[in-house]
Amino acid sequence: MIISQTPLRVSLAGGGTDLPAYCDKSEGRVLSVAIDKYVHVIVQERFDDQIHVNYAKRKEVVSSVEEIQHPLAREAMRVAGLRGGCEVTTLADIPSEGSGLGSSSSLTVGYLNAFHMFMGRQVDAQTLARQACEIEIEILKKPIGRQDQYIAAYGGVRFFRFRRGGQVAVENVEADTRVQRELENGLLLYFTGKTRSADTLLSEQGRRMNANRKSMDAIRDLADAARAALENGDADGIGRTLDRNWKLKRELSDGVTDPDIDAFYAKAKRHGALGGKVTGAGGGGFFVLYAPELKRAELRAALKGSREMPIALEPDGSKIIFNQKRRVWK
Repeated sequence: MIISQTPLRVSLAGGGTDLPAYCDKSEGRVLSVAIDKYVHVIVQERFDDQIHVNYAKRKEVVSSVEEIQHPLAREAMRVAGLRGGCEVTTLADIPSEGSGLGSSSSLTVGYLNAFHMFMGRQVDAQTLARQACEIEIEILKKPIGRQDQYIAAYGGVRFFRFRRGGQVAVENVEADTRVQRELENGLLLYFTGKTRSADTLLSEQGRRMNANRKSMDAIRDLADAARAALENGDADGIGRTLDRNWKLKRELSDGVTDPDIDAFYAKAKRHGALGGKVTGAGGGGFFVLYAPELKRAELRAALKGSREMPIALEPDGSKIIFNQKRRVWK
């Protein structure tokens, strides 16, 4: 039995500049953090050659990889070379679709990590991220970027540079322990009560990229500002950056926000939040806020009617947390 654990993420600045429509012309830049909410993939050997795939909506029992209806499981098995004789189960801390926390890409990375290990090989973060991008973007033609796969594979607090042709540079953010602790304590994550598929919004943003390029350039530059704030010891600077990012993000598409989300954010700002934004493409999922230490209690009291999901920063990317091989007697 193999169990992989892969973190979800919160993108703090630069989201959208990892889309091919942007970074094939200009370098995209994103600051993102992995959080302690996970997707677990369990792979158990079977005596027969069948494949059992268990996930939230159904259970599949098939005789070949090609028959699997779940596209991410099917393509990850193909890439890893797993042909049969296994049962696969996924467990997620939050719904796998519509959260805005990169859950689909975390699932893809988690599948790959578990399937490779089941086949007897350990692969590095770069390979996991690259193969996950190939599955989601090139094979399945999803209108997404590359930030989610990379933060899921690498974990931690990371700065990414996205370049033409799918090239990605991964850089550590040199923030000391005190600043990272302040960032962790200052980030508050609330569920909007709505889930949505990001594909429609991302497709529209891709089509409107030329018209939105000035705004996207400004969003990209905020990733630099957010990184500088952390490396200069100013965790509260993340809050101000989130606020500017949200104002720009709202201009990209009509579906990014709605009156309920706007009212939630206005209330949060009145009670001490320095900034915040909808995670992911927008339109629903989770809303991340940043509040300085002296305002956190007031903010939580004001938003007690909304559902908060406590989070901590996760330093590790996707990893194998259980690996038990059966002993073969000869």
